[in-house]
Parts: sequence; C-alpha cells; structure tokens
Amino acid sequence: MIKLSMVAMMVGSLTIGAMAEADIKVGGQGVIYYQTNNSGDANFFNQESSSANAGLELELKAELGNGVNLMYQETFLGTLGLEKSIVSGTRQDAHEGDLNSHAMTQLYGSKKIDNTLIKLGRQELPKALSPLAFSESWNVFKNTFDAVVVVNKDIIDTTIVGAYVSGSNRHTDLSKFDDLGANSSATSGLLKSGAYMLTVNNKSVKNVPITATYYALKDIATLESGDALWLDVKANQAPVKVAFQAGQIDPSNNLDKTIAFGARVSGKVEDVALSFAYSTVNDGDVSLQNVGTGVKTPLYTQMIGNQNFISSDADTFVFKASKKLPVGKLIVQYDLTSDNSTAKNDYSELDIIYKFKAFDTNMLLAYIGQNAENKAFAGGTKDTANNLRFWTRYNF
Repeated sequence: MIKLSMVAMMVGSLTIGAMAEADIKVGGQGVIYYQTNNSGDANFFNQESSSANAGLELELKAELGNGVNLMYQETFLGTLGLEKSIVSGTRQDAHEGDLNSHAMTQLYGSKKIDNTLIKLGRQELPKALSPLAFSESWNVFKNTFDAVVVVNKDIIDTTIVGAYVSGSNRHTDLSKFDDLGANSSATSGLLKSGAYMLTVNNKSVKNVPITATYYALKDIATLESGDALWLDVKANQAPVKVAFQAGQIDPSNNLDKTIAFGARVSGKVEDVALSFAYSTVNDGDVSLQNVGTGVKTPLYTQMIGNQNFISSDADTFVFKASKKLPVGKLIVQYDLTSDNSTAKNDYSELDIIYKFKAFDTNMLLAYIGQNAENKAFAGGTKDTANNLRFWTRYNF
C-alpha cells in the first residue's frame, strides 16, 4: 500500500478538485501460453504449426476517497525470442502485429452512490450480465470494452445493469478498439453507433436466479437499428441442476431473425460431476457470437473450439465429465453438432483438459480434437484437426 498526494485528478466526468490521499494497489498476472497442432502436413511441436506468447498484465487500483476509484491496466505481450526457432506466430499482439508490444487495455473510473455503482471507461464485461458482448478468457489475456456501466441494487434480490458499449478490441490486436460487429454473411454488420444494454438479474426465488438482457443494436446493417434479447434461468437445486436459455437477434430490416434455445442438466455421481447440454440455433442471417470479438457464443454447448459450427443453423449436444484428482482436476467433454444448412458440415469435438497448480501458478494442459465432414481445416484440405494447448498463469 503506497500513500501518494494527488491534485485535480479527472477520470471521464469524475473530478476531484482538492488535495487527497490515494491508496494504490499494484497487481496483475504473468502468462506463458503455447499451442501446437498437426493439421495438414504439419506435425506437433514443429515451428510452422506452433504459436506462443509471454505476457504481463500490470494493474494499478487507486481508492481516491468518497467512493471514487480508478483502475489502470497495461498489457505487455512478447515472444521471448521463441519465433526464431520454436514458433511461427503469436496468440495475441498488443500493437499492429508487433512481436513485442504493449497496450492500455483498461482505464476506468468508478463511483459508488448508495446502492448504485457507476463505471466509466475501458473495462471488462462479464458474460453473466452481458451475454452478447463479453470479455473472453480463453486466450492469453481477455478482450475489453469502451463502455459506461451503471449497476443498481435498490430492489431487494435484484441487480439492474444499464450500459452503453461503444467498441471493443479483438484478440489479435489488444491495442485496437473498433466498432462492435455482428457476424453475418449477408452484411458487414458493423454496429457503428454501439449498443445499449439493460440486464435484470433476480434471485427472489431461492436457488433459481433469472437473468434477462435486452440490447438496442445501432446500425447493425444499413442505417437501421436492431435489437437482441437473452434469457437465462437456472434451478440450482441439488442433486440435479437444470438451466434454460433462449434468445434472438433481430436486425429489424430485410435480414432474417436469429433465434436460439439451450438447456443443460448437471449433477454428480459419487465424485464425478456430469452434465448434458443441448442448443439449437436457426438459420438467421446473423451468427450468435460475441459482438465484441466475433468469436465465442453464450451457449451452454460452447467448448474450446466449436463456436463457428454451433452458432448458426445447427443442433448441438455436449456431454461433459469432470473429476478432482489428488493434484488438479480432469475434464473431458464431447460435442456432436448437426449442420442443418445445405452444406451439411456435421462436426464433432473432443476436449481433454487438465487443470492444476504447480510452482505457485495455475496451469492448463488441453487436447482439442476436431472433425468436420467438409474439410474445414488446414485451408480446407483436411477434415480433422488436433491441437495441444498449454498455459501457466502467475497472479500477484
């Protein structure tokens, strides 16, 4: 904890005009991330089939008094020279393809007023409260958003979140913040005027949280607006837990509406956790994927690499089992996806994931095996892809 004297600090519209003492905390994480595959003519661990990053995320959090806080995050990404003999590319960059670069990935001010929290600036958005524009954790570091977020808890057992989201970075370049975008083969889908969001989370019924979200999507195609709805209901009553989700994206023009449903049942058999999930998405013109990145979905059937196959005109089943081991946790999950489009590109995926702690860090080892009927891998030449992923994270 460091004591600093500050004068006239301004964050967005929050101004402190008098001498103040700020309590500043330093934190963050260091990451090494590596992935290799044997797609096409490549072999595991060959330079041309491997990519990696070494990264550092540094955070400064300041409590400025009177319920005002400041958060600053700088992200550093490099390769440790691995591109010279071990890998051929990176998982993420922080400035226009530079191998060693950095970017400001978060900078926001927040103010607590009674039961209301206001956050202004560059920040992460959780999927639980923003299911169609959220920060994804699968890569070296999460993507972030330029947003204004207001969280209110005046109503008992209810959290209301209102937000305006103007833009996001992508996983390939964390320094570049662009307009939000809807994946669509029918339009460029840029949301040039951003998105307005309202989420209501209610826990009035014990162990049955209900979350409903509405988005006003501006300029989704031409100059017309669109909207989106998402509903998530969970019944967390042991020994069997049940969850249901439903939503739609409506471009409000000549594009077809995208509609999705999903369900999940989970429980335990002795010391093995089991779950079964199902999702169906119709043939709407907009793919059901994160408008901040164009990558992941909010579906219960989302796995490590199946997003492009389950997010449009598809029915998907996912079976998952996990077990705690003497050291760490083992997870096995399997996807069966039926492609309902004319392409009939049915898909399957097997993930074997081992999470554990070693040397005071969190580690992950994963095998991702993919199969598509229509040679969707290695530039459209192979119907299978096998990937190995490893990362280690040290939080401080």
